[in-house]
Amino acid sequence: MKILVTGGAGFIGSAVVRQAIRDGHQVVNVDALTYAGCLANVESIADNPNYAFEQIDIRDRAALDQVFSTHKPDAVMHLAAESHVDRSIDGPKDFIETNITGTFNMLEAARAYWIKQGKPDDFRFHHISTDEVYGSLPSDPEVMFTENTPYDPRSPYSASKAASDHLVRAWCETYGLPVVLTNCSNNYGPFHFPEKLIPVTILNALAGKPLPIYGDGSNIRDWLYVEDHADALLLVVQKGEIGRTYNIGGENERTNLQLVQTLCNLLDELQPRADGKSYAEQITFVADRPGHDARYAIDPQRIRKELGWRPSVTVEEGLRRTVEWYLNNENWWRALQDRQGVGERLGTKA
Repeated sequence: MKILVTGGAGFIGSAVVRQAIRDGHQVVNVDALTYAGCLANVESIADNPNYAFEQIDIRDRAALDQVFSTHKPDAVMHLAAESHVDRSIDGPKDFIETNITGTFNMLEAARAYWIKQGKPDDFRFHHISTDEVYGSLPSDPEVMFTENTPYDPRSPYSASKAASDHLVRAWCETYGLPVVLTNCSNNYGPFHFPEKLIPVTILNALAGKPLPIYGDGSNIRDWLYVEDHADALLLVVQKGEIGRTYNIGGENERTNLQLVQTLCNLLDELQPRADGKSYAEQITFVADRPGHDARYAIDPQRIRKELGWRPSVTVEEGLRRTVEWYLNNENWWRALQDRQGVGERLGTKA
C-alpha cells in the first residue's frame, strides 16, 4: 500500500512510519514539525526509496489537496494532533484548531481525492484517537472502556479528540467515506517526547531533579508499548471493517506511583546513582492536575476476536526497553531540552 501518514515525525506516528517501511509499504509522511515533531525519529528510514516527507500543516487545506494529488495514496493514517493534556489546559486554542479543524480539512481533502479517483473500494481513512474521550473509570477492575462506552471527555485535549472522532463517523455515515477508527491507551517507548510521565521521570532522575507525581499517585493508566500499537494500527488500516471502531489496549494497568517506582528500580539497576541511594528518593508529590481522570482501562476483546491482535510486550519488559533506549540515546533527548515547555510544569492555569 501507499499510506499517507499525518504526524509521522511524532512519537506514535514515527513508530507507524518505521514499521510500515519495514513491512514494505510506501509512506508519505505529512508533518508540520511543531514543537514535538522531530525528523530524527524517522532518520533510520529517511533514505528508503519507499519514503517521502512533506512538511505541511493539516490546517492548510490547499497544501493537503496538493499532497493527495501528487502522491495518490491508497490509505490515510491520521495521527497528527496536539496531544498533551497539560498543554491543552494552558492553551486550548491550538488543540481546537489542529485536532478539530485539522481533522475536518483531512476528511474533506481525502473525500475530494476519493471521489476524483472514482471512489475506490479499497481506500481507507484511518483516524487514530485516544481512550481519554471516554472520560474516567471507577477503580473496579471489572469496569473497562469498550467501543460502546459513551463519550465523556474531561479536558480540552480529550474534548478536541472526541469532536474529531465524531466528525470522522459523520463523514462515513453522510458521505460514505470508508473510515476506520481506533482509540488507544497510554503509549510509551522509544522517541517519546520529554513532556510525558515516563520520559520526564527518566530524564529528571538522571539529572538529579525531583520526580513529580500528581496528587497521591493513585491515578491508573493502561500502558501500551508504542511498537505494539504501530503493529495494531497497520493491521486495522488493512483488515479493519469500514465504519468500525477498535479499542487498542496494553492490558497493563498501573498506578502512576507504581510506574515511577518501577522506573526508579530499573535505573537503580542499569545506571545507579553515584551516592548509592535509590532514585526513588527523588519522588516528589505535587499539586494534582485540574480534572485529572482517575482511571483508564481498555477492554480489547473486539480487536482480539475480529483481527487476532493482542499486545506482545508486558509493561515490565517495555519499561526496561524504554529505559535502556534513553540511556543509549542521549544525543536524541539532549537536542530537545530547549524546546518550548520541556522541563516546565504545565497545566496549572485552570
